[in-house]
Amino acid sequence: MVSQRDSVRLFRHSAPYINAHRGKTFVLMFGGEAIEDSNFANIIHDIALLNSLGVRLVLVHGARPQIDERVALRRLDARFHQDIRITDKETLECVKDAAGSVRAQVEALLTMGLANSPMHGSQIRVCSGNLVVAKPIGVRDGVDFENTGLVRRVDAEGINDHLNDGSIVLLSPMGYSPTGEVFNLSHEDVATQTAITLKADKLIIFGPSQGIMTDEGQLKRTIELEQLIELAGHPHLQKEHGIVDALAKSVEAGVPRCHYISYRQDGALLQELFTRDGTGSLVMKKHYEQLRNAVIEDVGGILKLIKPMEESGVLVKRSRELLENEIERFTVLVRDGAIVGCAALYPYIDDRCGEIACVATHPDYRGKNRGERMMEALKQRALELGLDYVFVLTTTTAHWFLEQGFAPSTPDALPESKKSLYNYQRNSKVFTLDLHTGSPV
Repeated sequence: MVSQRDSVRLFRHSAPYINAHRGKTFVLMFGGEAIEDSNFANIIHDIALLNSLGVRLVLVHGARPQIDERVALRRLDARFHQDIRITDKETLECVKDAAGSVRAQVEALLTMGLANSPMHGSQIRVCSGNLVVAKPIGVRDGVDFENTGLVRRVDAEGINDHLNDGSIVLLSPMGYSPTGEVFNLSHEDVATQTAITLKADKLIIFGPSQGIMTDEGQLKRTIELEQLIELAGHPHLQKEHGIVDALAKSVEAGVPRCHYISYRQDGALLQELFTRDGTGSLVMKKHYEQLRNAVIEDVGGILKLIKPMEESGVLVKRSRELLENEIERFTVLVRDGAIVGCAALYPYIDDRCGEIACVATHPDYRGKNRGERMMEALKQRALELGLDYVFVLTTTTAHWFLEQGFAPSTPDALPESKKSLYNYQRNSKVFTLDLHTGSPV
């Protein structure tokens, strides 16, 4: 149960994100499976909230299960080649029926304004139309895909006209040709090409998983394009190849931030956009500054970075010998070969917790979320080690850790082996953070 005090704190902490997202263009993609999920009404409520906060929204919906249902009812053969539906004339009628029905359902939900509901007073205008020009896939491997198509062009001017009027634009998985033909499109293709053409600030994809997962089942909260492409071929992501492909193509083409969140999780959209840690996976092309695990050759650079802070008493002094022995605990941020940031994680496996220590950034490179990037990397590593929470001891940077979600604690919260080494003369403040909930321990 969230207390009133926590609600106020969360609302205040969301203010920077509200200001940052206002006036930005987001493309949101959800398949027919999401529309059938019991949580979809909550997603609509959150979309309405984004609209009220001044975010320009383009929604792209799918309809695969709805098409499958209609194909089965008409006792037609569902034909596929390379996982792509072959759309003959009879199947095209199913596509039109399903897409039209889903579009009407979404429009109705966005229009709803019952008193005492999250949609009350929203007065959302929803616009759609012939905004996607399509072309046929044609014949591949000797197979004629008939009325299955690809996006040829997205009418950016038409979409922007609607967005400028304050409307939400809703796009279906269908496209039209200059000769008057209708084509069945994949909603992933429509969403990707729309985000690229509009130069959208974000593409947000609702999928069945919490985000991009590793082979071990760990969520990758932040992932670079190169890492995503490497993971794409792994068996556990094969069922989500359409989503992964959309993320990769969009980032490669210049969409700066792409997100993958779960359509099953209530509030996932708001958590992803208005909290520091988010809830799903953020995909980006590549950081100019590379974050990686430290190696023995980094010892000199780390010592040079932390020396001024040790001399001022901000950090506890570490000898070269100690640092060499503990180098595998460190993560470093490297720019043009120089170490501009570092942080360390010391796990206490038996106590299922870990200490975050020696967080340092070069004075010339403070800001732009560098400390946050290192913190996120350490939290990810802690989760991979099976830890439940992390703690930190600090004398001068308490405010920064509070901003990262840590909460004040006492030396009693430390594991026994660390408690016995606590320096009461230094009188460091103790802060903790639950890795699973993002809340204080």
